[in-house]
Amino acid sequence: MKALTFSKFGTSDVLEYIDIEKPKISAQEVLVKMEAIGLNYADIYRRKGNYHLKGNPPFIAGYEGAGIVVESNSTMAKAGDRIAFADVPFANAEFVSVPEEHIIPIHENISFDLAASVLLQGLTAQYLSEDSFKVKKNDVVLIHAAAGGVGQILTQICKMKGAEVIGLTRDESKLQIIKNNKADFALQLHSNWTQNVMEITNGKGVDVVFDSVGSTLMQSFEVTKECGTVVFYGMSGGDPALINPRMLMDTSKTLTGGDLWSYINSHQERIKRSKQLFDWITAGKIIIQEPIKFKLSEGKKAHDYLESGKSSSKVLLIP
Repeated sequence: MKALTFSKFGTSDVLEYIDIEKPKISAQEVLVKMEAIGLNYADIYRRKGNYHLKGNPPFIAGYEGAGIVVESNSTMAKAGDRIAFADVPFANAEFVSVPEEHIIPIHENISFDLAASVLLQGLTAQYLSEDSFKVKKNDVVLIHAAAGGVGQILTQICKMKGAEVIGLTRDESKLQIIKNNKADFALQLHSNWTQNVMEITNGKGVDVVFDSVGSTLMQSFEVTKECGTVVFYGMSGGDPALINPRMLMDTSKTLTGGDLWSYINSHQERIKRSKQLFDWITAGKIIIQEPIKFKLSEGKKAHDYLESGKSSSKVLLIP
């Protein structure tokens, strides 16, 4: 079978589209012929050597995708079933071995492209708004990278819950994307952004900040009201500064971390959370933009496109 691989770390030039042996499934596993594969920033971090990575060279990145079961050693799925997954390694290949507890069945009304586009980003937005901080009506929410994949879905979920949303982006050209997702305010991340947020909130600050940038963490605390919460779940802008616990005590503010793997830690959780996500989508409560698609053989081009920051839609690899 063909797979998108790399044997050393570096730029997208290290990627190679090569023939490797098709996986052999063990007990309680299914073999899936991939129809669509989600490309994520985590895959770029893996390619660069600064994110967790399974296996040995040639490495295969990718954790998210959707396809058709072609072989089954499981009672949970049979050949011909349509399934997706959010947390199975080695997804950047024509065939993937999927443990049965990671199987997420998808109905005919959910396309392979949609399933591969939404699971990682959508389930992240779901746990952020339900578990890290349970967003409720009239909460004032600040979302970093609101024009990104997680940010767009998180904005829509928070609005669905009745919150007021302030969306941030570094790119002025993406302010309209934030507005299109029904955010109440769209701000550019510049030197005065904290002042802008405090003006919007009449000096009170926000109830919660969802910070995926990292380097902005202390500024996020500046705009959080007393007894408010900062949810730290990414480092796209670099590592955050160290936090003094005394600051948390003196202001009664909460810092909490978020990682999807902590929440989709069982088959029951994967099914429950993905069902809620798909229900929101099919009911029209969340709108997912059409993905940008590249052939799996065009992996270098896809990585370059995602890394350029040009995309406001999910990037998919199609075998």
